[in-house]
Amino acid sequence: MSAITVVGIGADGWAGVPERLRAVITSADVLLGGSRHLALIPERDGQLRAPWPSPLREQLPKLLGEHEGRRIVVLASGDPLVSGIGTTLIDLLGHDAVTIEPAVSSVALARARMGWAAESVEVVSLVGRDPASLLRALAPGRRVLVLSSDETTPKAIAELLTERGYGASVLTALGNLGADDESRQGARADAWTYDAPRLHVLAIECEGPVLGGWLGGLPDTAFEHDGQLTKRDLRASALARLAPQPGQLLWDVGAGAGSVSIEWLRAHPTCRAIAIEADPQRAQRIQGNAARLGVPDLDVTHGRAPEALTELEAPDAIFVGGGATREGVLQACLTRLKPGGRLVVHGVTLETETLLGQAFQEYGGELTRHSVEHAAPIGSFTGWTPGRAVTQWAWTKP
Repeated sequence: MSAITVVGIGADGWAGVPERLRAVITSADVLLGGSRHLALIPERDGQLRAPWPSPLREQLPKLLGEHEGRRIVVLASGDPLVSGIGTTLIDLLGHDAVTIEPAVSSVALARARMGWAAESVEVVSLVGRDPASLLRALAPGRRVLVLSSDETTPKAIAELLTERGYGASVLTALGNLGADDESRQGARADAWTYDAPRLHVLAIECEGPVLGGWLGGLPDTAFEHDGQLTKRDLRASALARLAPQPGQLLWDVGAGAGSVSIEWLRAHPTCRAIAIEADPQRAQRIQGNAARLGVPDLDVTHGRAPEALTELEAPDAIFVGGGATREGVLQACLTRLKPGGRLVVHGVTLETETLLGQAFQEYGGELTRHSVEHAAPIGSFTGWTPGRAVTQWAWTKP
């Protein structure tokens, strides 16, 4: 047996645990888990039981250290690797130190009850997370399974969907899946009145308008701003060169309205971003934009580059939308960017254009100039209104 064994338990508790895993649990020196899980297991003389500390991740190393050398079994819900403690322990200790013994996950049970194929469903965890995280997953005809935080989640989700034009979506709360008291409650979001069980999965059949694509280039009207906004066509060009990748980190330097970092996060649920903005009102506005567009976890750093960059985690990509000519900004970005990372810098002034021309001569990359014109009325006719030309330097670090 490895240092720690994680055993998944269904809502049916001890009755549903196979004999082999019952032996694993009862032979443990130390049994760890949530209070609900520990209460499901018959007590054994001499076995130490400890509920999870709070905050869990910060206190977990200390708790495990106190029981080093003992046989530790951890109890978890269903599949411990579906938004569960198993993932946390492997991240902390490594795969070789943790054995996972899964039960049928609540996700699998929910799909079975709904008759939904795995490839047709997106799973969104709202356990300890802002419900606005769900907004990124909304699309007409989409099926979503929500791992709810508690019994208040369905009401909050119903209100959120109704506010965003998805009130016709059908919600189904699947309570205590796999237990004798399993339940099912369903209604449209705009007519939701049920009290869901604390332990449930929420199934959503989405019906509503297109709220925005996952490719770069949301309409400028999707963002609140004071004029400091990377406009749609230029934003799409920048994101194409920044090339969002799952799990990677972006710095959005001089973030303005946060449009580039927000669209980076929308590209994949594991993408990460830090928006660096010196103006406090803009920093606050960025948070609001991020929540409305389904990525409330955007990290907003209130500060001015390059000083504000010093303590940040090294990024995989950097966008500089403003302030490139400030002393030390460009050099800090070039230095801190990870090997293979992408840097995109925009400039509208002659001074910034000169700086980017020099950078292009020294480092290479791609130097382009973008001019966008929009049709607008000219008296009773229609003509082209040009926007300010933007110079863009894109570079990949060797």
